[in-house]
Amino acid sequence: MQVIELIRQAETTGKSRFSFELLPPLKGDGTDNVFEAIDTLAEYGPACISVTSHREEVKYIERENGLLERRIVRRRPGTIGISEAIIRRYGIEAIPHLICGGVSKYDIEDALIDMDFLGMTNVLALRGDNVHGERRFEPHPQGYAHASELVEQIAAMNRGTFLDDEAHTHHRSAFCIGVAGYPEKHAESANEQTDLENLKRKVDAGADYIITQMSFDNKKIFDFIDRCRKTGITVPIVPGIKPFSTKAQLTLLPHTFHVDLPQELVDAVEACPDNRAVREVGIEWATMQARELKAAGLPLIHFYSMGKTDNVARIVKNVF
Repeated sequence: MQVIELIRQAETTGKSRFSFELLPPLKGDGTDNVFEAIDTLAEYGPACISVTSHREEVKYIERENGLLERRIVRRRPGTIGISEAIIRRYGIEAIPHLICGGVSKYDIEDALIDMDFLGMTNVLALRGDNVHGERRFEPHPQGYAHASELVEQIAAMNRGTFLDDEAHTHHRSAFCIGVAGYPEKHAESANEQTDLENLKRKVDAGADYIITQMSFDNKKIFDFIDRCRKTGITVPIVPGIKPFSTKAQLTLLPHTFHVDLPQELVDAVEACPDNRAVREVGIEWATMQARELKAAGLPLIHFYSMGKTDNVARIVKNVF
């Protein structure tokens, strides 16, 4: 079932649901850790699970002659494969992330064809991050610099249009397209208005719904939704939240995801004697956020789990 249908069902019944994000296994690992994380939450009826996609990394290997060999590696391949495994094993909709970084538009088309053959109808279209060490995002020579272009390609396949008009029968895919939104502005956007205009381009290109970057302040989430509506963005918006779990995240999360932490949360975390106590604070804070978002009538709430779901399970049990 498409995510947009799941959202509409929740709106019709008045019963909010939840989704969560997982990472594919590290190269060389099996599916055990992923399935264990899902098992922890499966009994609470998640609407869907999103599966991240990761950029290539550059490694330098010293040869016997002392020269360095540059190698391109991927630490977490298999986004589409693990998404299909989740659907088959659990009957829960999986949303593979598709990114612009490091791939051509032809690679993207091949991935979409594979997904369509597997019967997948959901995709999250993202630009993706820079390669580690790059000062700015560099698109593939035959790829895209912006997520809106990726959305356009997926929407074109839904209309039966393929690259270079190579297809013979013009089969139409049926992808429901999600995109990312930023309640606290994308780090590379000049200001909030520019950021909203970029988001509207993705929606106008064919996006069906928006999932927000994590935010620890519901006021910013509600303000973001309001600003989107005033800008003419009418598609559903799914708020994303993350349970705090370590003291290190006081600096790591703002640096990595460019989010502000409410002072009340910072004070509570700093007062904790250890990370076990921090996890309890994180569960309590995320429970508060989720309850307020649910009470506001938002049909779907998304959790960033980073592969650890025991704390998310407690929040879901508290709220849903």
